[in-house]
Amino acid sequence: MGPVILVALTARPNSTARPRPGSADPGRPWWRSEWPGCLLVTAVTLLAYQQAWHAGFIWDDDAHVTRPGLRSLHGLWRIWFEPGATQQYYPALYSAFWIEHRAWGDDASGYHLANVLLHAVSACLLFRVLRQLSVPGALLGAALFAVHPVCAESVAWISEQKNTLSAVFSLLAALAYIAYDRDRRPRGYAIGMVCFALALLSKSVAATLPAALLVVFWWKRGRLSWKGDVLPLAPWLALGAGAGTLTAWMERTHVGASGAAYAMGLADRFLVAGRALWFYLGKLLWPVDLTFVYPRWVIDAGDPLQYLFPAAAVGALAALWMIRNRSRGPLCAALLFAGTLFPALGFINLFPFIYSFVADHFQYMAAAMALSAVAAGAALAAQRLPPAGRSAAGIAAVCLVAALASLTWRQCAMYADTESLWRTTLARNPAAWMARNNLAADLLERGRVDEAIAQVRMAIASEPRNAVAYVTLGDALEEKGRTEDARAQYEKALETEPGNAIAHNNLGSALLQAGRADEAIRHYQSALATKPDFEKAHANLGDAFLRTGRPDEAIAEYGRALEDDPDDAPANANLGTALAQKGRMDEAIVHFQRALEIDPRFAVAQINLGNVLLQGGRTDEAIGHYEKALEVDPHSSAVHNNLGYALLRAGRLDEAIAHFRISLSLDPGNGGARRNLADALSRK
Repeated sequence: MGPVILVALTARPNSTARPRPGSADPGRPWWRSEWPGCLLVTAVTLLAYQQAWHAGFIWDDDAHVTRPGLRSLHGLWRIWFEPGATQQYYPALYSAFWIEHRAWGDDASGYHLANVLLHAVSACLLFRVLRQLSVPGALLGAALFAVHPVCAESVAWISEQKNTLSAVFSLLAALAYIAYDRDRRPRGYAIGMVCFALALLSKSVAATLPAALLVVFWWKRGRLSWKGDVLPLAPWLALGAGAGTLTAWMERTHVGASGAAYAMGLADRFLVAGRALWFYLGKLLWPVDLTFVYPRWVIDAGDPLQYLFPAAAVGALAALWMIRNRSRGPLCAALLFAGTLFPALGFINLFPFIYSFVADHFQYMAAAMALSAVAAGAALAAQRLPPAGRSAAGIAAVCLVAALASLTWRQCAMYADTESLWRTTLARNPAAWMARNNLAADLLERGRVDEAIAQVRMAIASEPRNAVAYVTLGDALEEKGRTEDARAQYEKALETEPGNAIAHNNLGSALLQAGRADEAIRHYQSALATKPDFEKAHANLGDAFLRTGRPDEAIAEYGRALEDDPDDAPANANLGTALAQKGRMDEAIVHFQRALEIDPRFAVAQINLGNVLLQGGRTDEAIGHYEKALEVDPHSSAVHNNLGYALLRAGRLDEAIAHFRISLSLDPGNGGARRNLADALSRK
């Protein structure tokens, strides 16, 4: 959405001979140009977000940062031409992540610094747009946007690079179109259209930009021309509508924004929208108790008091409409703020609504509108003061920016790592069951199983319909060796949410471990019916097929899994095993070697590669791989036996005998080792 203002200014002058506001003036000294303001805005942005520079990955960052299957040139092609290859169809965003991964790999600091710089660029572009539109207080508006703590969620969270990148392209598009509106040169229009398309391909909330431009032109002129104003923006409006429709469809079908949690009537949605508008405005004007997950409101269309929020919003707009002849600025600002927020007001299902109807990152660009308006109003008020009062107002503005920067610096601390994020969220919103469940998952990943179980049980107590929490509890119980209890939790998850792909996958793994392969296969297939690109379910289904003697089907599933994650060492090794069973030894060797490139200490891959090499007569190479397997697991009776057999084939009888004896000492019931030892002794 394009940045704008809120103050009533005079209509645009008819004369084109007068230099436009913000344009280069050969007689103006450099310190009165826009560059010092941009440098100042950039500096305060970098300082305010210093704590985010070295933060880590949190929550769903791994779903946005380029995953292994998309890191090649073919992966870049998939990002653009295969909807569903990424979480949302935002190819400009995921191309940026692709480039960033090439630059700094899995170092989170690079992504954080890129996001901070994009936010600084957005603030500088906002400053330039405000100057082009002759808005008072342009520098203050840009600075407030740069350091306001409401923006911290968008800037300190890597996943929300979609906000900062889309804002850069949106503001560039706005600048280009403003230039086109002034001189009607096709070059400006073309540049603006390209930037607008890139903004939509970064995040479709940019679809509100052409409507915002129309509001701005109405504010400047007092009227709109069909031919001069509306018609040129009609293609932009159509492009934005198409992008918004695609995103809404992706949210429902790929992200999961569907089901009972999203079943709201039209009246409910108006109640959400009315309350959300005032909530967002309140957080901008008084930014306290900002958190990652806000309490989810109970919406009741039968409660008359809840209609006060939308009624107050409609009343405010009506009052601003009535004073439009005296000042169009306030109405313009209100329309820009509400219009930019429209995609997140509840009329379109967004996945986070399952946790809360509001989030700080939803109002990133809307904040630019409102803060520009506040700055413009303050600047106009300051102009009416005597010189001493104007000096005091300047000092107050500096203090306000410093105070907001300090709040942002503190707010960034919660994004340092996943545990900080969830514990801070719970401190500010103890009922946030999503945060408690994610904290449990993080603790489980760190091996703190008992703490994880305690947290996830509290999450379930807060929200018994939380299928994800049952899955997490099942995973924790699996870690404790309580397989039957784990299966029961996965089944509860599926009772709550029958289409939960992760629950189907994990239940399948528990059943496969219990020897119930046919049931496991059915659950893996159910997981893939819901989520066809679920790489782990493809790999697990391959394991089940391999275990039940169906190598052809196993090969197909492993191949699909490796398309999405070529660096999955177990999938490569198991594909090698399936290929070996089909007699495709050369291909099997390639995949065993790939597994060992990824994980040199993968003992099973060393053993199986040794077996294939030995079968192919490459005895010395096989011996080397068995020896490497023993470095990882020196107490494996099977590996000692295999190494002994390879040594026997190589004529190294004494060494072979020694390994057969070690094998039997580790497992006296190993009949193969006993026969091989007898053979070696008879030869000797």
